[in-house]
Amino acid sequence: MTLNEYNQAVDNFSDGLFRFVLKSCRDTHKAEDIVQDSYEKLWKNVDNVNSEKVKSYLFTTAYHTLIDRIRKEKRSAFSEDLNLKEQSHENNYSDLSEVLKEAVERLPEQQRMVLLLRDYEGYSYKEIGEMAKLSEPQVKVYIYRARVFLKKYIGKIDVVV
Repeated sequence: MTLNEYNQAVDNFSDGLFRFVLKSCRDTHKAEDIVQDSYEKLWKNVDNVNSEKVKSYLFTTAYHTLIDRIRKEKRSAFSEDLNLKEQSHENNYSDLSEVLKEAVERLPEQQRMVLLLRDYEGYSYKEIGEMAKLSEPQVKVYIYRARVFLKKYIGKIDVVV
């Protein structure tokens, strides 16, 4: 990979990478750090990364960096009682995007990641599997479970609209 190809990767993929990480962690500063770390890792491995696979490399690196940070934060933070019982969205909201955002935030981390990669970023099951180091059937199962949870959480569309 040449310097021009690296700069082109920054121009082409930094916005999408930032949006992906921000959707997952919901913290602008953390998302910026993770994107910067991903590009730093790319720079350190610039000789080993094929320019045709740079997008996959960046998203995979960002994903793993995010997971590492989340795990580190969980270990260092005090454990809190999270009451994650089966919940249903009972309130009447007129903003479906707000309800959907809230529901996505309640998904387990792995399910949220694969769902965002599939539905928001448009990756194929195979690409997601490579990024998350999961088999294609595992990716499909996580996406299915996430969608079932979202359906249960949101409830009937008549309640939301």
